[in-house]
Formats: sequence, structure tokens, C-alpha cells
Amino acid sequence: MNSSVETLKTRGFFQQCTNVEGLSALMDEGPVTFYEGTDPTGGSLHIGHIVPYFAFRHLRNAGHTGIALLGGGTARIGDPSGRSEVRKMLDYEQLDQNTESIKAQLDRFVGFDGKTAFTANNKDWLANLNYIDFLRDIGSHFSVNRMLSFEAYKMRMETGLSFIEFNYQLLQSYDFLELYRRYGCRLQIGGDDQWGNIVAGVELIRRIEGKEVFGLTFPLVTTADGKKMGKTLKGALFLDPAIVSPYDFFQYWRNVNDADIRRFLLMFTFLPVEEIDKLTASGKNPNDAKERLAWEVTALIHSKDEADKALAGAKAAFGSEAAGDKSAMPKTELARARFETGSNIVDLFCDTGLIPTKSEGRRLVQQGGAFVSAKDGELSVINDVSALIGADSLNSESELTIRAGKKRYMLVKVKNT
Repeated sequence: MNSSVETLKTRGFFQQCTNVEGLSALMDEGPVTFYEGTDPTGGSLHIGHIVPYFAFRHLRNAGHTGIALLGGGTARIGDPSGRSEVRKMLDYEQLDQNTESIKAQLDRFVGFDGKTAFTANNKDWLANLNYIDFLRDIGSHFSVNRMLSFEAYKMRMETGLSFIEFNYQLLQSYDFLELYRRYGCRLQIGGDDQWGNIVAGVELIRRIEGKEVFGLTFPLVTTADGKKMGKTLKGALFLDPAIVSPYDFFQYWRNVNDADIRRFLLMFTFLPVEEIDKLTASGKNPNDAKERLAWEVTALIHSKDEADKALAGAKAAFGSEAAGDKSAMPKTELARARFETGSNIVDLFCDTGLIPTKSEGRRLVQQGGAFVSAKDGELSVINDVSALIGADSLNSESELTIRAGKKRYMLVKVKNT
């Protein structure tokens, strides 16, 4: 088996392939041009979107050429794959803005050089298609029965599949054909929810060009407890630091399930397998591996500087104030007056946003999950829902740290006005 395919298998990027032996043989002959597509349905990617681009970088590092296809055209319709309802239609100007934002995010992660890695936008060939000609030249090669056999369409048939969405598979298949013609692209990669669309593109090129191209999918990533990976209390784990701060991003990885550590180190870092094996060996402290995972992923997405700040902020939050740099911690400001008279513990947690409602705040306190720092910075549990937090808890910089449960922290900065 070709070493590039073996690497993808080892790192967890292999679910299905249209012809793995054929793909391996093609890669043995020399570099292969491949592509991964991303529709700009939002202004930021989240961690689920970026999974294929880890595989992208592995293939590029092995000498292959990667195309990041931005779906400025297909996003005008919306992919029904993995959806239980129709996607919201966005205006074209918004899609163009999203495309530029996502392109910039991908560039920071991939590093497009125009040769071994570059972008394309399917808006360039889809926006002005002649529909009649498209149906004659492309649509005639598709079987409705065959399309309905794929899981993405079967699932949507239960809730209602619009005609406009039904066209999506034709457009994505046409993308593959265009990339084959323009750049000699022979491989499409993506999540396993794209299997039907990818297979359709492979078959279209075989019918029209008489050439074999290949499709390869990855497992959809879930956590060890079966939940969708990348979901937080606030929603998806977005890459935009204005939506999810580098500190919160770091904390997500720092708090993954022990059972997920090795798998996530393989998928979401570029550490050698041998080093990952040492980090996760029996007898090793799993928290050390989690910290390394969190630092590596944050450095890849946000920069090494941001990863260092997040690590220092985490040390400050989990230990005493002297243990690290608090600058990366989530912060809020409250007036000094409330502490002079004493701030109720439940109100404090609600007003800082750590707890959404007072009823949840009371449960948190009663269950021993509310922590407040003293002057020396050490966190202590508060069990009394009527407890008042006074100015004597503030440190020399008029700050205190509060924690909800094991994972959620807030640095409270007290102002005089």
C-alpha cells in the first residue's frame, strides 16, 4: 500500500475509497492532484470543517498537490447531506464575503503557495451555466433511482427534499469534472457524509472522459461518548477568535475525554506517531497528553503565541495566581460597590455569564460546583446559596477568579465606578 494511503489510515482519515488499490498504484507513479470542497455557508469554519484539511496537509507533505475548492457557486443552493432541513438561503454578496473569510482561515492553516496548494472557486464555472445545456450534457448521465439510494437523500426524503437541493449532487459532480479538466485532479477527499456526491463525480468522469478518478472519505468525528465532536456549551467550536476565544478553544481540547486523547492527537496534530505513543503510554498522566493536545491544536489554528497565552491562562485558572498568566482567561467587569456590601454567590455567577439562570446557579452551589478565589488566589468551594462575596476576596489588582464545575472559569475585574 502506498505510504500516503497508509498515513491517512494510521491517522484516522480513512472510511471508504472507491478503489484503494488503484489509488495506491496511482500514487506510486508520482504526485496526485486532489481536492477538498468547502461551502461558505457561514463567515467562519468550525473544527468539523477543518478535519479534511489535516488530511490535506498530510497528502501535501507527501508530495501531492491539493486544491481547496471554495463553493461560492454550490453554496447558492446548499448541500442537503447531513441536514434534516433546508439550509437558509444567503444573498450572493454575503456568500462572497464568507468566501473571502474562509479563504483567509484556510490560508493560515494550509499555507497556499499557488503550486503545491491553491484555491479555486466553483462560482467561476457554475454561476453562468446554461441550464438547458447543463441538463443535456451532465444531467443525462444521472439516474434518479441511483441518487435516491444514497443515504443523504434517503434521510431527507423523510422530512422533504426540495428540487433545488436535488440538483446539488449534479453540481458537485460537475466540480470534479471541471477540476479534472483544468488541473488533472484525480482524487476527491471529504467526510463520509459526502460519499454519495463523491461517487457520483467519479462515475460522471468515467462516463464522459473515460478515465478513472478516485474518492476517499473519512469517518465523521464523534467523541468517545457518541456526541458530535466540536460541540461546546456555546455551540460549535469555531475558528474565528471573535466567536470562540483562543483560551476557550484551548480549554475544549484540554478537557476532552481520556478515551479520545490518542485518536485526537493522531487526527488534530502533526506529532510523529512514536511521540503520540509515548504521550499516551500506560501509566502516563492523561492530563499531560491533554495539555499537549490543546497546545498543538491551538498553535495550528491560532498561532504559537496564542497557544502559549492560553496555556499560561489555564495554569493561572487551575492553580494559584502565581501559577500562570491570567491575560488569556475570559474576563468580565463588575462594579466595586456590589462587593463592598457583599455580592450574593448565585447573582455573581449569573451576572458574569458563567451560569445562564439563577435556578441553575443555586443547583451549582448546592452541588459543590461553585468556586471563588481568596486574596491569595486559591479557589475554595462555596456551598451556601446565601453566601456573600465581599471586597476582602479581591487581590491587590482588584480581581478575583470564579469557577463553575471543573472547566468554566471567569476572571472578574472590579472597577471603582
